[in-house]
Amino acid sequence: MSQNEAGPILNGLPTNLPDIDPAETNEWLESLDGVIDAGGRNRARYVMLKLLERARERHIGVPSLTGTDYVNTIPASQEPAFPGDEALERGIRRLLRWNAAIMVHRAQRPGIGVGGHIASYASSATLYEVGMNHFFRGKDHPGGGDQIYFQGHASPGMYARAFLEGRLEEADMDGFRQEHSHYADGQLRALPSYPHPRQMDTFWEFPTVSMGLGPINAIWQAQFNRYLHNRGIKDTSQQHVWAFLGDGEMDEVESRGALQLAANEELDNLTFVVNCNLQRLDGPVRGNGKIVQELEAFFRGAGWNVIKLVWGRGWDPLLANDTDGALVNLMNSTTDGDFQTFKANDGAYVRKFFFERDPRTAAMVKDWSDDEIWRLTRGGHDFAKVYSAYKAATEFTGAPTVILAHTIKGYFLGKHFAGRNATHQMKKLALDDLKGFRDRVDVPISDAQLEENPYQPPYVHPGQDDPRIQYLQERRRELGGYLPERRGDRKFISLPGDKAYESSKKGSGNQQVATTMAFVRLLKDLMRDKQFAPRVVPIIPDEARTFGMDAFFPTIKIYNPHGQNYTPVDNELFLSYRESKSGQIIHTGINEAGSVASFTAAGSSYATHGEPMVPIYVFYSMFGFQRTADAIWAAADQLARGFLIGATAGRTTLTGEGTQHMDGHSPILASTNTAVVQYDPAYGYEIAHIVRDGLRRMYGEDAENVIYYLTVYNEPIVQPAEPEGVEVEGILRGMYLVKPGSTEGVGDDARRAQILASGVGVPWALEAQELLKNDYGVVADVWSVTSWGELRREGLELDAKLFHDPNGDFEATWIEQKLKDAPGPVVAVSDYMRAVPDQIRQWVPGDYTTLGADGFGFSDTRAAARRYFNIDGPSVAVAVLQRLAANGEVPQEWASEAAAKYKLDDVTAGASGNAGGDA
Repeated sequence: MSQNEAGPILNGLPTNLPDIDPAETNEWLESLDGVIDAGGRNRARYVMLKLLERARERHIGVPSLTGTDYVNTIPASQEPAFPGDEALERGIRRLLRWNAAIMVHRAQRPGIGVGGHIASYASSATLYEVGMNHFFRGKDHPGGGDQIYFQGHASPGMYARAFLEGRLEEADMDGFRQEHSHYADGQLRALPSYPHPRQMDTFWEFPTVSMGLGPINAIWQAQFNRYLHNRGIKDTSQQHVWAFLGDGEMDEVESRGALQLAANEELDNLTFVVNCNLQRLDGPVRGNGKIVQELEAFFRGAGWNVIKLVWGRGWDPLLANDTDGALVNLMNSTTDGDFQTFKANDGAYVRKFFFERDPRTAAMVKDWSDDEIWRLTRGGHDFAKVYSAYKAATEFTGAPTVILAHTIKGYFLGKHFAGRNATHQMKKLALDDLKGFRDRVDVPISDAQLEENPYQPPYVHPGQDDPRIQYLQERRRELGGYLPERRGDRKFISLPGDKAYESSKKGSGNQQVATTMAFVRLLKDLMRDKQFAPRVVPIIPDEARTFGMDAFFPTIKIYNPHGQNYTPVDNELFLSYRESKSGQIIHTGINEAGSVASFTAAGSSYATHGEPMVPIYVFYSMFGFQRTADAIWAAADQLARGFLIGATAGRTTLTGEGTQHMDGHSPILASTNTAVVQYDPAYGYEIAHIVRDGLRRMYGEDAENVIYYLTVYNEPIVQPAEPEGVEVEGILRGMYLVKPGSTEGVGDDARRAQILASGVGVPWALEAQELLKNDYGVVADVWSVTSWGELRREGLELDAKLFHDPNGDFEATWIEQKLKDAPGPVVAVSDYMRAVPDQIRQWVPGDYTTLGADGFGFSDTRAAARRYFNIDGPSVAVAVLQRLAANGEVPQEWASEAAAKYKLDDVTAGASGNAGGDA
């Protein structure tokens, strides 16, 4: 396509169809021109809309017109006066630009070379500073603080601002990306690369650099703010959520996937600011199209208020004189790839390849110098235009707002940076770049200072008495304090006492109850505590009935800010579907990503709002860590607390569902997240102790920033009562002796073995215990391993101590303490792949064998699946015999005879487990 041709209109569908009859096409265009000339634009707009209606009636694949011209949404005539001191704010921005870039540049010095990103903040500095000086409210504001999701790659700008505010010193700045190695005056002084609350727990509040998670988390944060308000827990009516995002980031599914929720719930407490610098990390976002126009159509279609912030004030007189619409047409038809190229060249290039594409626009600037043309700015760099957009966003009601701000990546950094494809990866400035940059930001640094050590140009701080700094400080005082800022625990909640756990410890009598339902029953008991109950936030994706959570519908109800304006089809049933503005359950629909975002908002409410809440997210275990592990990692970074309940767990328990539903590995995936404490309990009384300890650890006076992940099953079994004197310490540390083997009837000299099992595997271990004793006189002890992961974590901690102090006197691991005198080989089994029990191999004394459900899951009966994977009771018994034979304790043929006797190769012969039943 030549430079003078109009680009495609990207509005939902690409227009790549060939023109098979140019003459006819031209006739249509001439007809439209005639309508415009004769009847004006309004008449033409009406005709076009009628044509689109008819096209839809005739099933022509034309998208709705949800786009507007490529100009500012707010016309110059409607812009409010800028209330700030323009000169002082410009001076502040220049100091910030210098210090942010120099911090990254110094981090690339020889011997360090950790780099960083310069260009993202350069493009967004004005967007942040207008907010910092006029809109973003700190935590001490009377209406409560705003929540700001700072773009991850723009973190140098936030550090630079904290440096001017006096919150950070040069020693901190020089520790950028050297979190364990940078010392100054004997103290570790360092800054993480991106917004990481876990690394700076009094500074950063939201982790955002895993792109796509910031947008969805911001939406659910805004939703949770309303949830707290509507439930009467906290007045959040004046708090606003701002999310700063990249236009390339908007390609992420999570960035766009929850837009409809924000519109449906009318979250006008939410503003997205999309920094449209037209570039991804490697090149243009939409080189052949227009990302601002695409996003406008997408957000409008989703029900958002859209404010386009495209051009700076210099364009206003040109647009005011554009009586023919020639300039607007050029703006509409120029592709992003060309706009990027313009800013990588100069004013003469812009004149030739932009304005001179139409003689009418060329005439507009014929008396302008190339420098004047070059000084025409994009809207995101004009503080007055940004202020106007922010003010309009905060005053809009009834829907969330997105501001699409047109900027230049690498703006102000010089010709080697601005708009270049490689600018995201550029981490330092050459000496000439430094000098040019210094001149543009007008900081008092001489050539000699830069030449003395080009790798370490000085930071600039004019002192707290400087008018710029005094202005900056006063603005933040008036707005309620510094940002970003995170505050930890400010309130503690009353936790349920002993009575709430009594029922779980009594077992289920003769009734068969799966551990999923055992957990739900425990939750009901906990919710009877009137002080604790309001703090619980049940989060359920679709299929609450699968998990037995529908019992909560009529009592605590489902949260809906609009209430329930219909009669549910099951309204006459006891467990009817009930929605309420003050409902407690967050029902996200078929939306695991949104569920984790909701969990994150609730789980960090103790810090963001000073209101500790207890999120309990119940989901198919297969669709937790496998599907949303990155979001759970971000929750851990945000120091969220709460319970993740992986229901219908295991590879063989969810009969009939098939490959994707069969979880054989979630404990392994969970183990990769250091903040997650994972348990695989077998019985209701184990769950009771684990949940109680989890509440203590996460919500007690010495609260820990951990997340509890419990896997529970949908296979009904008779829940045993808690054994008298049960080893609670063992339940919590990861394993305990659930049933010792008895030598009665076989003699004290019987061969011995140890069977370790977790979750639904414990009944198979008990079955194997009976088979071994009755058929072969072998006595096995059965251990319930409530957490392979916690046992491993303890082992790793001990290994680290011994590495640094090989002769140190340290207590042995719990595994070693329990098994050091336990006779016979150790065989481990679970409903997961062998890698799960393999986690503790190096700390198990003696002979250790693992069984597991490795490979893809499949649809079949529980018993057949367990026989196929050879993890059922008879398979465990044979594995024990094999190890005893290998050790010379029983005849070799016993194992093969047992395998034939139990028909281990016949999947139809399996009988371990319950063939039916629900959660």
